[in-house]
Amino acid sequence: MSVLMTLRVSGDAKALEHIAETDPQAFSTVSAAGKAAGATYHRFYASDSEILVIDEWPDEASFHSFFQSQPDIGKFMAEAGVTSEPEITFYRKLELGDDIG
Repeated sequence: MSVLMTLRVSGDAKALEHIAETDPQAFSTVSAAGKAAGATYHRFYASDSEILVIDEWPDEASFHSFFQSQPDIGKFMAEAGVTSEPEITFYRKLELGDDIG
């Protein structure tokens, strides 16, 4: 069964948006590598001071293997002013009969 992964860091989301505006291929290249490594869902979200990534992966190991093989992720985090380690959490889906969508 797949897992939902969340990654949280304090950082500047506007800096990430700037990277995407100035280099449209930057994030799509990493995203394509994630898809090839098994990711079935990927989104960025942000508040005023926090960046949140939500992915779905076949398992935790697939995510870790991908994440460790992508030097651009660290580069993007540095450009967004991230100075702490990412807080990564994995969740399993519960079947409670109340799904929407």
